[in-house]
Amino acid sequence: MEGNFRWSLVTAIAPVAWGTTYYVTHQFLPADQPLYGAVIRALPAGLLLLAVRRKLPSGSWWWRSAVLGTLNMGAFFALVYLAAQVLPTSVASTVMATSPVAMMMIAWALLAERPHLLALAGAGMGIAGVGLMLFAGTSTVDPVGVLASVAAMVMSSFGYVLAKRWGGQVDVLASTSWQLVAGGAVLLPVAVAVEGAPPDLDVAAVLAFGYVTVVATALAFVAWFAGLRHLSAAAVGLIGLLNPVTGVLLGTLLAAETLTVRQAGGIALVLVGIVLGQPAVAARLTGRPGRGRRVGPGTPAPGGRRRRSAPTA
Repeated sequence: MEGNFRWSLVTAIAPVAWGTTYYVTHQFLPADQPLYGAVIRALPAGLLLLAVRRKLPSGSWWWRSAVLGTLNMGAFFALVYLAAQVLPTSVASTVMATSPVAMMMIAWALLAERPHLLALAGAGMGIAGVGLMLFAGTSTVDPVGVLASVAAMVMSSFGYVLAKRWGGQVDVLASTSWQLVAGGAVLLPVAVAVEGAPPDLDVAAVLAFGYVTVVATALAFVAWFAGLRHLSAAAVGLIGLLNPVTGVLLGTLLAAETLTVRQAGGIALVLVGIVLGQPAVAARLTGRPGRGRRVGPGTPAPGGRRRRSAPTA
C-alpha cells in the first residue's frame, strides 16, 4: 500500500503540471500557430530526455514510438494548444477530465484490467464534479474548442493504455524520449506546410515555452508513464483529474476567473473521487486487494491462466 501511495504521488506531478499549461498557453504563447506550439513543446523535451538517457529505439520500438508519439504528444499537443486558445482555462481543463472513464474501458478491453466498483464510483463522482465546474461559469463555450478537447482526450487515453501494454520492455526515460521526439518530428513538416515560418517569440513566450517544455512535458510525462508502470490504468486516470482542479484554481488565482460555489463543490467531488478510486483505499474499505492491477508479460490473467507476452513485431 505504501508503494502504491508513493507512485500515486509521483503520478500526480503530471496532471498538476499539465493543469498549469492552459493558463500559460492562453496568457503568453502565440494564439495563431498551434502546430508550432506543439512542436516546440514536444521536440525539445524529447531531445532533452534523449540526451540524459542516450539510448535509441530498436526493432518494433521504431514504429511503436511513432504511434505513441502521435497519439500521446503530436496530435494531442496541437489539439490541446488549440483548445486552450479558444476556451476559458476552466472549461478547457475540465473537458479533458472525462479521460479516466475512457482509460478504464480501453484498459479493460486491451489489458484485462477490470476496474473495481470503487474506481467506477470515483469516476462517477469525478464526472459529476467536472460537470459542476464546466457548467458553473458564464463564459461562452466554443464548440470547436470542445471538439478539440474531446478528440485529444480519446486519442491520449488510447495512447496511454497502449504505452502501458507495451511498457516493461524498455525503461521509462527511453520510451518517453522516443515518443516526444517522434511526436514532434511528425508535426514539424505539417507545421511548416500549414503555418509557414516559425513564430516570433518575445522573452515572455520563450520563458513560457521553457517552462512548458521542461516541467509540463519532459518531467510530467516521465512521472505519468512511471505511474502507468506501477498502478492500474483506472488509478492513473483518476489521478489525472488533478488536471482540471489545477486549471480551475490557477484560473481563479491568476486569470481573475470567478470560482463559484458550484465549482467549489465540483472540485470537492473530484478530490473525493480520486481518493475513492485508488487501490490502497479500495483495499482498506473492502479488506482485499483492489482489482484492476497491472497486467503485463507473465502476469496471471483472470481465470488463473498466465498472460502471454505482447508480440514484439
